[in-house]
Amino acid sequence: MITVLFFAQLREQLKAEKFDLSIGLPCTVNDVLAGLIKQNPEWAQFIQSQTLLHAVNQTMVDDKHIVTQDDEIAFFPPVTGG
Repeated sequence: MITVLFFAQLREQLKAEKFDLSIGLPCTVNDVLAGLIKQNPEWAQFIQSQTLLHAVNQTMVDDKHIVTQDDEIAFFPPVTGG
């Protein structure tokens, strides 16, 4: 089981702050996204964005990063500052 967190506009779009995903491990961040879509098909339009950022255990990673048991994954849209 891994914990998936959603931040910023993505959290509002999905109407979810957190999701506990049961998925075969180890897997990649891409596999996590696919698992989320499989369990929540209505989320696909929001989490298939190529600009979506992801972090595992609070470290930015790419979509091929390996996820293991008890990891925490966060997804969020790019943010800009002023």
